[in-house]
Amino acid sequence: MSPTTDSPSIAFDNSYAALPPEFYQRLDPTPVSQPELIAVNETLARELGIDPAMLRSPDGIQMLAGNRIPDGAAPLAMAYAGHQFGNWVPQLGDGRAILLGEVMDRHGVRQDIQLKGAGPTAFSRGGDGRNWIGPVLREYVVSEAMAALGVPTTRALAAIKSGDHVLREQGPLPGAILTRVARSHIRVGTFQYFTARQNREAVEQLMHYVIDRHYPDAAQAQNPALALLDAVIDAQAALIAHWQSIGFIHGVMNTDNSSITGDTIDYGPCAFMDTYAADKVFSSIDRGARYAYQNQPRIAQWNLVNFAQCLLPFFDEDKEEAVRLAQESINRFDERFIGYYLSRMRAKLGLVDEKDEDLTLVSSLLELMQTHSLDFTLTFRQLSKRSATDPFAPGGSLHDWHRSWQRRVGEEPAALDAATQLMQRSNPVIIPRNHQVESMIDAAVKDGDFAPFEALLDAVTRPFDEAHEQSDLATPPAPDEVVTQTFCGT
Repeated sequence: MSPTTDSPSIAFDNSYAALPPEFYQRLDPTPVSQPELIAVNETLARELGIDPAMLRSPDGIQMLAGNRIPDGAAPLAMAYAGHQFGNWVPQLGDGRAILLGEVMDRHGVRQDIQLKGAGPTAFSRGGDGRNWIGPVLREYVVSEAMAALGVPTTRALAAIKSGDHVLREQGPLPGAILTRVARSHIRVGTFQYFTARQNREAVEQLMHYVIDRHYPDAAQAQNPALALLDAVIDAQAALIAHWQSIGFIHGVMNTDNSSITGDTIDYGPCAFMDTYAADKVFSSIDRGARYAYQNQPRIAQWNLVNFAQCLLPFFDEDKEEAVRLAQESINRFDERFIGYYLSRMRAKLGLVDEKDEDLTLVSSLLELMQTHSLDFTLTFRQLSKRSATDPFAPGGSLHDWHRSWQRRVGEEPAALDAATQLMQRSNPVIIPRNHQVESMIDAAVKDGDFAPFEALLDAVTRPFDEAHEQSDLATPPAPDEVVTQTFCGT
């Protein structure tokens, strides 16, 4: 069975498909048997100029399933390579995702629309190219929570059940497809793919494409390639600082999962910390703790080194000078990361000005949180509330630190009031906690019940709403609910 071509109304304006054929494989999604809608992100649909009612219609559901190709689409699987847990893999690519095409959103930003779980491609490496429902629901909830927290991220436009089952280690599981939206799906690994093949022309084409699409100011720089590297370094430094400030652990920071836009991409075994620990790891495949929470800034810089290597020929004709210029840029990552990180953490602590001792204040709080096994999200939220029972109260484990914090903020009521307001805007009440995510997946798989998914999605997309203060969804897990490992969908 092949997809049919029809005309659900989407104003596609495709540019990646105009690149040379070595950049992708052109193919249609593999149809599924009985697609059924799980969810549509109506707000996002409208931002993309798409009628949500169309997506909910029979024709729209067939399109989201890959059974019907809308007019103007140019379906393709992108080619890329990458370092996976530090090991070089010369060919990866979209093994279970197909880019339908691009649209211009209402802000004039070009956005990809991609079907994840749409069937095998030339890059599937023997896989089935499918998703089961667990990873689809996880990515939908977590990516939308990240967007609500202001973190640059891919977005979830829709999710459907395929009506088919996929085989995984657990046995047959219900299949599903996620419709994902991104400013682009170009990765560090996309550049690596052509660099490894010594295809300088393709690297140069890709570089100019990325500059035109994402960093147009770089085109006006004296050295556009170096300006591109600087821009991507800055975007990644800001992104990882944001992750660290909310206790988010990506889990698979391979170069093929490192977006050149500085967006969070490819939510697999991702997780938010409950109890704070700097060396926290959740991913079942990260046996060496390469991508532990505390390592994320270092790994981001490592990925950027690989990006810089791809661009070396365009920095300067003299190889030694090119390396020097690249190293200068890479060396600025630490300063940029610390700057972004301190900005985030000052807001979480209600600090409206900057002082040299602020990093020490932050670090000492985190050390105490680890020593006393305190919840990351809840502790920062409690600082803005200061109840008689929280760890900052007299006799509590953080009381001495709290007195130092008070001196830093200032004892005047106006200063404390301003700090409190800033903290309440900066510290979420609710995050997608691992045990809640697993619970909603279990309900969907075992009982076909999507009410827990809908409730969690509604809550985490309003993360600063004080109405969540008493919600069970905002409560840390009981000892028997703690999730210690998360798993990739493949």
